[in-house]
Amino acid sequence: MNYTEAFSLKDKVAIITGASKGIGESIARFFAAYGAKVVISSRKQADLEVLAEDIRKQSGSEVLPFAAHSGDINQLKKLLDKTTEVFGGVDILVNNAATNPVFGPALDCDAAAFDKIMGVNVRAPFEFSKMVHPVMKSRGGGSIVNISSIAGITPDPGLGIYSVSKASLNMLTKVLAKEWGPDHIRVNSVCPGLIKTKFSQALWENDKILEHFTKRLPIARMGSVEEVAALVLYLSSDASSYTTGGIFSVDGGTVI
Repeated sequence: MNYTEAFSLKDKVAIITGASKGIGESIARFFAAYGAKVVISSRKQADLEVLAEDIRKQSGSEVLPFAAHSGDINQLKKLLDKTTEVFGGVDILVNNAATNPVFGPALDCDAAAFDKIMGVNVRAPFEFSKMVHPVMKSRGGGSIVNISSIAGITPDPGLGIYSVSKASLNMLTKVLAKEWGPDHIRVNSVCPGLIKTKFSQALWENDKILEHFTKRLPIARMGSVEEVAALVLYLSSDASSYTTGGIFSVDGGTVI
């Protein structure tokens, strides 16, 4: 392996769902900085256009913004079709989009909320990965990274069914890694802990609440989106060419 090129994504095409902000945005910026042609997707085209232009200015990489709802399989198909039309295929898929419409005991999660959580957090990555599989295989292989959560390793209070969905996503990662290895497609899962995003704003805005959640951690602070994106870059590049089926925590040691 050429050490200086191990992390390069030059000539690679990457799709990132849920990419308009937070972890997804940071992954897009990392990928572009390392030479990838990046397809960013979320629900609002206007937000994607602004982000795409900023990434182009910073990195000089090609960026395609394309709005698609990850809970709609037909829209994901259009996203893949547009990617192959513009860039000729896909080498990297980051299933980052997720949802959690309820907070509280699992007993209070109704059927509609359950279906929405499982549909976006599990079914969409499964179906989209299946769509991408033949394209990656035809190009000699690729890398799929599922953005899970430490809630998939140990349940988060108030996030019971979300935790179930992320545990399912982790097992899906292992299943696809085992089945798709012969096709040279690697599949790994990244499980962030407490990361400074808009989703966790209620925690980090209050110093006392933040201290409550971080003071007992081996690394006693919140993580950054860049720290998650750096691991995703590794798993998407040739630097991790012997790594598949892994469940990687980025959590300051929360689940130890």
